Amino acid sequence: MTTLVWFRQDLRIEDNPALCEAAKMGSVLPVFIYETPEQSGESHPLGGASRWWLHHSLAALKEVLPGLVLLRGSARHLIPQLAKQVGAEAVYWNRCYEPHAIERDTDLKATLKDDGFEVKSFKASLLFEPWELETKSGGHFKVYSPFWKTAQQKEVPPPLPAPEKVDFVSLEDGDCLDDLGLRPSKPDWAAGWEKLWKPGAEGARERLSEFLREGLAGYGSLRNRPDLPNVSRLSPHLHFGDISPRQVWHETQRVMDAEEALTRDGMKFLSELAWREFSYHLLYHFPGLPTDNWRPAFDAYPWRESSRDLERWQQGRTGYPIVDAGMRELWQTGYMHNRVRMIVASFLVKHLRLHWHHGAAWFRDTLLDADLANNAASWQWVTGSGADAAPYFRIFNPITQGEKFDPEGHYIRRWVPELADLETRYLFAPFEAPIDALRSAGVTLGDTYPEPVVDHAKARKAALEGYEDVKQAGQNAA
Repeated sequence: MTTLVWFRQDLRIEDNPALCEAAKMGSVLPVFIYETPEQSGESHPLGGASRWWLHHSLAALKEVLPGLVLLRGSARHLIPQLAKQVGAEAVYWNRCYEPHAIERDTDLKATLKDDGFEVKSFKASLLFEPWELETKSGGHFKVYSPFWKTAQQKEVPPPLPAPEKVDFVSLEDGDCLDDLGLRPSKPDWAAGWEKLWKPGAEGARERLSEFLREGLAGYGSLRNRPDLPNVSRLSPHLHFGDISPRQVWHETQRVMDAEEALTRDGMKFLSELAWREFSYHLLYHFPGLPTDNWRPAFDAYPWRESSRDLERWQQGRTGYPIVDAGMRELWQTGYMHNRVRMIVASFLVKHLRLHWHHGAAWFRDTLLDADLANNAASWQWVTGSGADAAPYFRIFNPITQGEKFDPEGHYIRRWVPELADLETRYLFAPFEAPIDALRSAGVTLGDTYPEPVVDHAKARKAALEGYEDVKQAGQNAA
């Protein structure tokens, strides 16, 4: 029996149910298809940073799966065409959960079955299907804490080993990886990223091993420190399926079992993995999450429009060092520490009062791990418009956040080098520093480093005034 295996967000051979099942049944034609938004129906396509990662992850997969066929075009047309061309009897894939993917896969499955093919889909990118976890009343979860409590009561099956052998179907058709056009050029703004990241399954295993060995101890508290290495940086690997959440879950459990003192930190790490699951749970049950306020009352919020302020935020020139450090880390590395993500997101929607859509779009283009579910759920959480959201009146003070989570200023000095010589006591709010301190550090506000784009106190007051419209809308709806 010949089976076509369609790769998507599962770019690995270990714990790949579709590949494992197909390899047991006979010969395999592994295929990856790069679709344009018009071909896929996707309204939130991969951004530039994510395409860079995809290129290198595919290159890594091709090394261990040399029979992989790369194509550009519409999967709706190419999958049935290829299956017929090689005489396949079955088509397998691992499930995706984005709204456009569900619609496309449902249509394609019906077409293939009508054509006489056996079609199977598998769970590979989540610990739990979005419909597997239910509230006591049988509905879907809207609050994270009970979701996580329920998840802990469920068994996570062990990951599957890689197939011992894969018999490939020979197919001369296909594109070269470079033909997919995933890497940037003219200019190559990702130059040097190969030294920062190692996409692919091998890089994911190394990253997980290093984190569990050196970063897990103290994770519960130190994960909030962007100046310390106590985060996993696994998110891009999980997004593209270089590694599965089952692999991460069981390897973490193994380390916890071997060293009881790591249990608290290990469980906190696994709870963050469960936040990713919760985000997919929300997206599945509320497909409008990337575009629509989960709390409709937020439709009444009086957002501002300012291309100037948005650009200053994007470029890391807000005048608030912890915000600017995060935005520059993002631009230069394709990544931003999670605590800083919350700070910069809060600044955009609550200090600048710009719609969270602007922030989500920028993250989608510049983050290597621009996961649609996580991105949408997290932006709505910070905004206050989402499920289980942070209260709107919780407005991060970018000065005290820097003092608390980057106490020595190492993170800020790394990404905002023009402030490197400023005394730590003035580093988090250079606009409050004495002129002599600025001069001795070589800082000229408005020249070498920008003046604040907004005043914190005034911005906070304006944000809370805007929230009154949301509260009124909510009361009227009730």
